[in-house]
Amino acid sequence: MPRTRQSFAPGHRRKFLVMVDGTPECDRAVTYAARRAARTQGGLVLLAVLELTDAPAQWLGVANLMRAEETDKAEMRLAHYVARARTVAGVEPETAIREGSAAEALHAVVEADEDIAILALASAAGPDGPGPLLTALVSGHWALPIPITIVPGTLTDADIEALA
Repeated sequence: MPRTRQSFAPGHRRKFLVMVDGTPECDRAVTYAARRAARTQGGLVLLAVLELTDAPAQWLGVANLMRAEETDKAEMRLAHYVARARTVAGVEPETAIREGSAAEALHAVVEADEDIAILALASAAGPDGPGPLLTALVSGHWALPIPITIVPGTLTDADIEALA
């Protein structure tokens, strides 16, 4: 059974969660969540997921090298979006790196932090659909115990500023 969210209990604050990946729309989700966190005196958690599907099939040394390379890439992405959150909203985000599927990682982070109350995702702006994570979430294949805010990937910084 999911833990009860404590976002508004004494000593807690509501946190927005954004999964940081290499998609262009990720910036829209980070910008929106950072602005909302700043305006509501909340927090921001940025999550990077290492999906190392081939690693278990490799020799230990190769698997460790693959893991190290993916961790370096994830840390670079997180650093970029930490700087972005600071710039657009003056927010100092928490960061997390998890290994496994996106669903497992999201569930683990949400379950571990009872202050996380909203997942912010941006939809892709292109003709290929909203993106794989958003498609999986809204299809009902796996559910989270928190609401999801979907940020249109076509919003400008000015649009987000007006909405957030």
